[in-house]
Amino acid sequence: MKKIVVFTGAGVSADSGLATFRDADGLWANYRIEDVCTPEALARNRALVIEFYNLRRKELLKTKPNAAHEAIAELEQWFDVEVVTQNVDNLHEQAGSSRVTHLHGELMKLRSQNNPSLIVPIEGWEQGLDDRAEDGSLLRPHIVFFGESVPMFDRATEIAREADVMVVVGTSLAVYPAAMLVRYARAGVPIYVVDPGEPDTSMIRNPLTHIKERGATGVPKLVEMLKDEFL
Repeated sequence: MKKIVVFTGAGVSADSGLATFRDADGLWANYRIEDVCTPEALARNRALVIEFYNLRRKELLKTKPNAAHEAIAELEQWFDVEVVTQNVDNLHEQAGSSRVTHLHGELMKLRSQNNPSLIVPIEGWEQGLDDRAEDGSLLRPHIVFFGESVPMFDRATEIAREADVMVVVGTSLAVYPAAMLVRYARAGVPIYVVDPGEPDTSMIRNPLTHIKERGATGVPKLVEMLKDEFL
Protein backbone atom coordinates (compact mmCIF):
# COMPACT_ATOMS: atom_id res chain seq x y z
CA MET A 1 0.00 0.00 0.00
CA LYS A 2 1.48 3.32 -1.05
CA LYS A 3 2.12 5.94 1.61
CA ILE A 4 0.65 9.37 0.93
CA VAL A 5 1.79 12.27 3.07
CA VAL A 6 -0.59 15.23 2.99
CA PHE A 7 0.85 18.57 4.07
CA THR A 8 -1.79 21.23 4.69
CA GLY A 9 -1.96 24.92 5.51
CA ALA A 10 -4.59 27.53 6.26
CA GLY A 11 -6.10 27.29 2.78
CA VAL A 12 -7.53 23.85 3.46
CA SER A 13 -9.64 25.28 6.29
CA ALA A 14 -10.52 28.57 4.60
CA ASP A 15 -13.39 26.86 2.77
CA SER A 16 -14.85 26.02 6.18
CA GLY A 17 -14.94 29.71 6.97
CA LEU A 18 -11.93 29.92 9.27
CA ALA A 19 -10.03 33.17 9.03
CA THR A 20 -6.30 33.16 8.39
CA PHE A 21 -3.95 35.85 9.59
CA ARG A 22 -3.43 36.92 5.99
CA ASP A 23 -7.11 37.72 5.48
CA ALA A 24 -7.53 41.49 5.36
CA ASP A 25 -10.97 41.21 6.93
CA GLY A 26 -10.37 38.12 9.06
CA LEU A 27 -10.13 37.65 12.80
CA TRP A 28 -6.45 38.52 12.81
CA ALA A 29 -7.15 41.91 11.22
CA ASN A 30 -8.05 43.35 14.61
CA TYR A 31 -4.88 42.14 16.29
CA ARG A 32 -1.14 42.46 15.77
CA ILE A 33 0.76 39.19 15.80
CA GLU A 34 3.21 40.77 18.24
CA ASP A 35 0.35 41.35 20.69
CA VAL A 36 -1.26 37.90 20.68
CA CYS A 37 1.09 35.28 19.31
CA THR A 38 4.49 35.62 20.95
CA PRO A 39 5.88 34.52 24.33
CA GLU A 40 6.50 38.17 25.11
CA ALA A 41 2.84 39.00 24.48
CA LEU A 42 1.74 36.27 26.91
CA ALA A 43 4.03 37.68 29.58
CA ARG A 44 3.07 41.29 28.89
CA ASN A 45 -0.71 41.02 28.44
CA ARG A 46 -1.95 37.57 29.33
CA ALA A 47 -5.59 38.65 29.25
CA LEU A 48 -5.40 39.77 25.60
CA VAL A 49 -3.69 36.56 24.48
CA ILE A 50 -6.23 34.37 26.29
CA GLU A 51 -9.09 36.45 24.84
CA PHE A 52 -7.71 36.08 21.33
CA TYR A 53 -7.47 32.29 21.48
CA ASN A 54 -10.87 32.03 23.16
CA LEU A 55 -12.32 33.87 20.16
CA ARG A 56 -10.50 31.58 17.73
CA ARG A 57 -11.80 28.54 19.63
CA LYS A 58 -15.33 29.95 19.61
CA GLU A 59 -15.04 30.45 15.85
CA LEU A 60 -13.76 26.91 15.37
CA LEU A 61 -16.65 25.35 17.27
CA LYS A 62 -19.05 26.90 14.75
CA THR A 63 -17.34 25.35 11.73
CA LYS A 64 -17.30 21.94 10.11
CA PRO A 65 -14.86 20.10 7.84
CA ASN A 66 -15.21 20.89 4.16
CA ALA A 67 -14.88 18.70 1.09
CA ALA A 68 -11.07 18.93 1.19
CA HIS A 69 -10.83 17.57 4.73
CA GLU A 70 -13.32 14.84 3.86
CA ALA A 71 -11.47 13.83 0.68
CA ILE A 72 -8.16 13.64 2.56
CA ALA A 73 -9.76 11.38 5.15
CA GLU A 74 -11.30 9.29 2.35
CA LEU A 75 -7.81 8.53 1.01
CA GLU A 76 -7.33 6.16 3.95
CA GLN A 77 -9.67 3.71 2.24
CA TRP A 78 -7.00 2.99 -0.38
CA PHE A 79 -3.67 4.33 0.90
CA ASP A 80 -1.49 4.56 3.99
CA VAL A 81 -2.07 8.24 4.82
CA GLU A 82 -0.47 10.63 7.26
CA VAL A 83 -1.43 14.29 7.52
CA VAL A 84 1.05 16.95 8.60
CA THR A 85 -0.65 20.29 9.12
CA GLN A 86 0.32 23.84 9.95
CA ASN A 87 -3.24 24.37 11.16
CA VAL A 88 -4.21 24.44 14.82
CA ASP A 89 -7.85 23.51 14.19
CA ASN A 90 -9.11 19.94 14.52
CA LEU A 91 -11.04 19.75 11.25
CA HIS A 92 -8.87 16.95 9.86
CA GLU A 93 -9.72 14.85 12.89
CA GLN A 94 -13.39 15.76 12.67
CA ALA A 95 -13.42 14.61 9.05
CA GLY A 96 -11.99 11.23 10.04
CA SER A 97 -8.24 11.43 9.40
CA SER A 98 -6.67 9.03 11.88
CA ARG A 99 -3.05 10.20 11.87
CA VAL A 100 -2.54 13.95 12.09
CA THR A 101 0.65 15.72 13.17
CA HIS A 102 0.14 19.37 14.16
CA LEU A 103 3.26 21.43 13.61
CA HIS A 104 1.99 24.59 15.27
CA GLY A 105 -0.04 23.19 18.15
CA GLU A 106 -3.71 22.51 18.72
CA LEU A 107 -6.37 25.06 19.51
CA MET A 108 -8.53 22.65 21.52
CA LYS A 109 -5.74 21.92 23.97
CA LEU A 110 -3.96 23.89 26.70
CA ARG A 111 -0.59 23.29 28.30
CA SER A 112 1.32 24.16 31.42
CA GLN A 113 3.43 27.30 31.13
CA ASN A 114 6.20 25.57 33.05
CA ASN A 115 6.02 22.10 31.50
CA PRO A 116 5.39 21.99 27.72
CA SER A 117 4.72 18.24 27.87
CA LEU A 118 1.80 18.68 30.31
CA ILE A 119 -1.01 19.08 27.78
CA VAL A 120 -4.73 18.94 28.53
CA PRO A 121 -7.86 19.17 26.38
CA ILE A 122 -10.22 22.09 26.84
CA GLU A 123 -13.98 21.64 26.99
CA GLY A 124 -15.88 24.31 25.12
CA TRP A 125 -14.20 27.49 23.93
CA GLU A 126 -13.37 29.55 27.01
CA GLN A 127 -10.12 29.37 28.93
CA GLY A 128 -10.27 31.18 32.25
CA LEU A 129 -7.60 33.78 32.87
CA ASP A 130 -6.35 31.99 35.99
CA ASP A 131 -6.87 28.35 34.94
CA ARG A 132 -4.03 26.19 36.20
CA ALA A 133 -2.44 22.89 35.26
CA GLU A 134 -1.95 19.92 37.57
CA ASP A 135 1.55 21.17 38.38
CA GLY A 136 0.08 24.40 39.71
CA SER A 137 1.33 26.63 36.92
CA LEU A 138 -0.89 28.78 34.75
CA LEU A 139 -2.24 27.18 31.59
CA ARG A 140 -1.55 28.69 28.18
CA PRO A 141 -2.85 27.88 24.70
CA HIS A 142 -1.15 24.80 23.23
CA ILE A 143 0.09 26.90 20.33
CA VAL A 144 3.57 27.35 18.92
CA PHE A 145 4.02 31.10 19.15
CA PHE A 146 6.16 33.07 16.73
CA GLY A 147 9.74 32.86 17.93
CA GLU A 148 9.28 29.45 19.59
CA SER A 149 10.76 26.20 18.32
CA VAL A 150 8.55 23.75 16.43
CA PRO A 151 8.77 20.58 18.53
CA MET A 152 6.98 18.32 16.04
CA PHE A 153 9.13 19.31 13.07
CA ASP A 154 11.60 16.43 13.44
CA ARG A 155 8.72 13.94 13.52
CA ALA A 156 7.22 15.63 10.45
CA THR A 157 10.47 15.28 8.51
CA GLU A 158 10.53 11.55 9.32
CA ILE A 159 7.00 11.24 7.94
CA ALA A 160 7.94 13.20 4.80
CA ARG A 161 10.90 10.89 4.15
CA GLU A 162 8.55 7.89 4.14
CA ALA A 163 6.24 9.30 1.46
CA ASP A 164 5.64 7.52 -1.82
CA VAL A 165 3.46 10.49 -2.83
CA MET A 166 3.30 13.94 -1.26
CA VAL A 167 0.25 16.19 -1.46
CA VAL A 168 0.46 19.86 -0.50
CA VAL A 169 -2.82 21.71 0.07
CA GLY A 170 -3.55 25.33 0.89
CA THR A 171 -0.15 26.59 1.94
CA SER A 172 1.96 29.36 0.45
CA LEU A 173 5.12 27.39 1.37
CA ALA A 174 6.37 30.61 2.91
CA VAL A 175 6.20 29.76 6.65
CA TYR A 176 9.41 28.23 7.95
CA PRO A 177 10.52 25.73 9.01
CA ALA A 178 7.27 24.03 7.93
CA ALA A 179 7.76 24.93 4.26
CA MET A 180 10.98 22.92 4.21
CA LEU A 181 9.04 19.65 4.50
CA VAL A 182 8.81 19.32 0.73
CA ARG A 183 12.61 19.06 0.63
CA TYR A 184 12.50 15.87 2.70
CA ALA A 185 10.59 13.87 0.11
CA ARG A 186 12.84 11.29 -1.52
CA ALA A 187 14.10 11.96 -5.05
CA GLY A 188 11.53 11.00 -7.64
CA VAL A 189 8.55 11.08 -5.27
CA PRO A 190 5.74 12.96 -7.06
CA ILE A 191 4.42 16.07 -5.35
CA TYR A 192 0.93 17.38 -6.02
CA VAL A 193 0.10 20.95 -5.00
CA VAL A 194 -3.52 22.08 -4.65
CA ASP A 195 -3.75 25.85 -4.32
CA PRO A 196 -5.47 28.57 -6.38
CA GLY A 197 -2.53 30.93 -5.97
CA GLU A 198 1.17 30.72 -6.66
CA PRO A 199 2.85 29.02 -3.70
CA ASP A 200 6.63 29.14 -3.62
CA THR A 201 7.53 25.87 -5.31
CA SER A 202 11.08 26.94 -6.18
CA MET A 203 12.56 24.54 -3.64
CA ILE A 204 10.74 21.50 -5.09
CA ARG A 205 13.02 19.34 -7.24
CA ASN A 206 10.59 16.41 -7.51
CA PRO A 207 8.04 15.81 -10.27
CA LEU A 208 5.42 18.49 -9.62
CA THR A 209 1.74 18.79 -10.52
CA HIS A 210 -0.08 22.01 -9.57
CA ILE A 211 -3.87 21.94 -9.42
CA LYS A 212 -4.85 25.61 -9.33
CA GLU A 213 -8.06 25.28 -7.37
CA ARG A 214 -9.27 25.80 -3.85
CA GLY A 215 -8.97 22.80 -1.60
CA ALA A 216 -12.70 22.03 -1.47
CA THR A 217 -12.84 21.52 -5.24
CA GLY A 218 -9.28 20.54 -6.06
CA VAL A 219 -8.66 17.84 -3.46
CA PRO A 220 -11.63 15.64 -4.41
CA LYS A 221 -10.39 15.79 -8.01
CA LEU A 222 -6.90 14.89 -6.89
CA VAL A 223 -8.19 11.88 -4.96
CA GLU A 224 -9.64 10.49 -8.17
CA MET A 225 -6.36 11.19 -9.97
CA LEU A 226 -4.39 9.33 -7.30
CA LYS A 227 -6.72 6.37 -7.42
CA ASP A 228 -6.40 6.17 -11.20
CA GLU A 229 -2.62 6.55 -11.04
CA PHE A 230 -1.66 4.28 -8.17
CA LEU A 231 -4.37 1.66 -7.66
